[in-house]
Amino acid sequence: MTELTAPHPTRPAGPLSASLTFAWRSLLKIKHVPEQLGDVIGIPVLFTLLFTYLFGGALSGSTHDYLQYLLPGTLALAVVFVTVYSGVTLNRDLTTGAFDRFRSLPIWRPAPIVGALIGDLGRYLLAAGLVIGLGFAMGYRAPGGPLGVLAAVALVILFASALSWAWTALGLVLRTPTAVMNLGFVILFPVTFLSNVFVDPETMPGWLRHIADANPISHLVTAARGLMDGTATGPQVLSVIAISGAIMLVFTPLTTLLYQRRQ
Repeated sequence: MTELTAPHPTRPAGPLSASLTFAWRSLLKIKHVPEQLGDVIGIPVLFTLLFTYLFGGALSGSTHDYLQYLLPGTLALAVVFVTVYSGVTLNRDLTTGAFDRFRSLPIWRPAPIVGALIGDLGRYLLAAGLVIGLGFAMGYRAPGGPLGVLAAVALVILFASALSWAWTALGLVLRTPTAVMNLGFVILFPVTFLSNVFVDPETMPGWLRHIADANPISHLVTAARGLMDGTATGPQVLSVIAISGAIMLVFTPLTTLLYQRRQ
């Protein structure tokens, strides 16, 4: 008689493998539904073109001079706005029941969230690339050279990755993807506009200047502007890294706790 042997049990995927699988899933969703990239493409193009040609002449007397000031700001602005979709897509998976299926899999519990956030890096790179490419086509020149531009993009994406944890927490609390998007933009519009993205805070009233100077977006734009201009200082860059770390320190455990409570 032939001896029957039981098959060896399959080892569950590790945290890294599972997270990368969900990151690939996030990218495949874009491939199959490219309409998702409408806002990712539209926001960078709209902000860069609209504000340069609408306000450039009035604020700087020259659209070219204003573009030199504005572009690092629109780089940060475009990528930060795209982070809202981290919470939107997570909430959509919750409302469609996808996460109920994920819970039954023998995987690291936070893998669906971590993987989705890794996949969102593609969105941030696309938004940043559009702003930089369009800016150079319009006449922007970076005194800091290619390394300065790459460092600015990396810093903006680091900040965006940290901020995306805040939107995932929001996506776990609100009931619909539309609610996440609406509340996200309601929060982001005043935060981004009350900063140094479009104008120097020195031109603002004193009380408003203090708000703009304390705004984390202003710290991000100052560091990105300095890197692209070749004038960045260590404290400027370190302040953005510290703010990003503080955001993650607050929202990463909060998101994990909220996710566990839904199971």
